[in-house]
Amino acid sequence: MTVDTLSLSTAALSLFLGVMILLNVLRIVMTWYPQLPAQAFPYNVVVLPTEPLLALLRKLVPPLGGIDVSPIIAVGLFSLLREILVGQQGLLTMMVYGQL
Repeated sequence: MTVDTLSLSTAALSLFLGVMILLNVLRIVMTWYPQLPAQAFPYNVVVLPTEPLLALLRKLVPPLGGIDVSPIIAVGLFSLLREILVGQQGLLTMMVYGQL
């Protein structure tokens, strides 16, 4: 991979992970309002991309005391992944700048 391709890939991955963090934060807010129609237009934009991972996380960590913690875990996972890969000293960032 050339540096331009790698830096473009790094930027795209950073954008993707940032959007996923934002969508999961919105899912956390949506859990405060359980009466929201999740299949209606503005809400399904948040629900559809996040539900596959959240369903998997719910199998691993069931709701605790009736509280679904899977969106919180997802935010943590995406944040960790973003920091490890494209953070200030992330693996891909260091490859782009020739430090790895």
